[in-house]
Amino acid sequence: MDIDLSFQAMTMTAKQFGEMSQNFLRETMVATGGKKAIDKLTAPIWSWGQRNSVYPLHFGIACCALEMAAAGGPRFDAERLGIVFRSSPRQSDVMLLNGWISAKIRPSLKALYEQMPSPKWVIAMGECTISGGPWYDAYNVIQGADTFIPVDIYIPGCPCRPEAMLEGFNKLSQKITAENRGSFLDD
Repeated sequence: MDIDLSFQAMTMTAKQFGEMSQNFLRETMVATGGKKAIDKLTAPIWSWGQRNSVYPLHFGIACCALEMAAAGGPRFDAERLGIVFRSSPRQSDVMLLNGWISAKIRPSLKALYEQMPSPKWVIAMGECTISGGPWYDAYNVIQGADTFIPVDIYIPGCPCRPEAMLEGFNKLSQKITAENRGSFLDD
């Protein structure tokens, strides 16, 4: 079995995966060295774990925070999708921004973003975070989180529904999968 199919390891039978890994180990360990072979072999497992267990750092200060809380509640149950909200930036890999961002909060948000370990992603949720919302022309409201933090996923709405937030995390999962395929399988 070709190593290019290794990202489909979750759909293989145990026998197929064993045959693929034995053939791969015999061919690659000798030619390229052990570390590269192990990295290629375990890449599908790490990729699967990374995209199916995201830990967002919630930073909600407005109405979108209520929708975020509703998504974590029993009706939508974000935990079944592997979305576990954390309060520490050092334990999070996704920063979930919602609500207006004032000039006074901006340095704190930047510091929280820099404290997060790599790889990290940012989701901007709601009109206030994306463009300033109804206060877009106020002197103290930042005109979008992307002016000081690189945003990966935008979830529009005022406030956006919990279903939209879960769809945003689904899009983030697809983005993580695409990034991992490129970085692990092209080495």
